[in-house]
Amino acid sequence: MTSTTSAPTPDPLASVSVRDQIIEAADEYFSRFGYAKTTVSDLAKAIGFSKAYIYKFFDSKQAIGEAICTRTLTGQLSAVEAAVEAADGPNERLRAFFREILKQSLEQFFNDRQLYDVVSHSCAEQWGSSQHYAKMLLARLTTLVQEGRDAGAFEKKTPIEDVCCGIWFATSPFTNPVMLQLDLDGAPAGLEVVLGLVLRSLAP
Repeated sequence: MTSTTSAPTPDPLASVSVRDQIIEAADEYFSRFGYAKTTVSDLAKAIGFSKAYIYKFFDSKQAIGEAICTRTLTGQLSAVEAAVEAADGPNERLRAFFREILKQSLEQFFNDRQLYDVVSHSCAEQWGSSQHYAKMLLARLTTLVQEGRDAGAFEKKTPIEDVCCGIWFATSPFTNPVMLQLDLDGAPAGLEVVLGLVLRSLAP
């Protein structure tokens, strides 16, 4: 009589834990050496896993970078939303929206330059994480403009899609990490000038 031994059932919580370990190690490694210079083999050595084992959880270095970007940008979105909610009135809410986006980006650039480079890489190569971030910001901008219209603070004649698209392109030097790093020192003052023009164009 022969007995068969069933293969152990994978523990989903353990899988999550391993993924988190890999993400944490990659975050630290990217912060020290940069995304471009880091390989999956480097991460495997740092964590103590085999390269093949890491590929069970992430199919590429970009996939790991995506996970880090998603976590970083999700935190930034929460900070932007908190700043908007704390502002009073349509004009100030719109100002708070863009000021917080810029603040978050500048803090990341100066406090964790290597991680900022990962996010910039994500934007330049149009990774899913950065595209989702931009989509969420644009959706929130549209809501802010609509709220301003409903309150009588913004004009209503121009199609809202055109208004939001115009604002988005005008503020791109302050919301896109790739463009922002071209003039970090002038960004805060530049944003205020652009916001002044935007708000005057929105006046009824």
